[in-house]
Amino acid sequence: MTRRLTAIVEREGEGYVALCPELDIASQGETVVEARDNLAEALALFFETAPPEDVNRRLRGEVYVTQIEVAVG
Repeated sequence: MTRRLTAIVEREGEGYVALCPELDIASQGETVVEARDNLAEALALFFETAPPEDVNRRLRGEVYVTQIEVAVG
């Protein structure tokens, strides 16, 4: 079974941090691809080891990533 989740990747210092907001799980890497791959590995390990009740407790149903404009100054 596969599950489609969100990965938000942002630069942090010399590397990148990848976050899955649906489960609040993060990982990091030296490149965007490495951070994303490390996050996928962390998520796979979570699903392999976490009891179903932990997965259901942490899993958020819908996450939306969008941009907004805000007046400044």
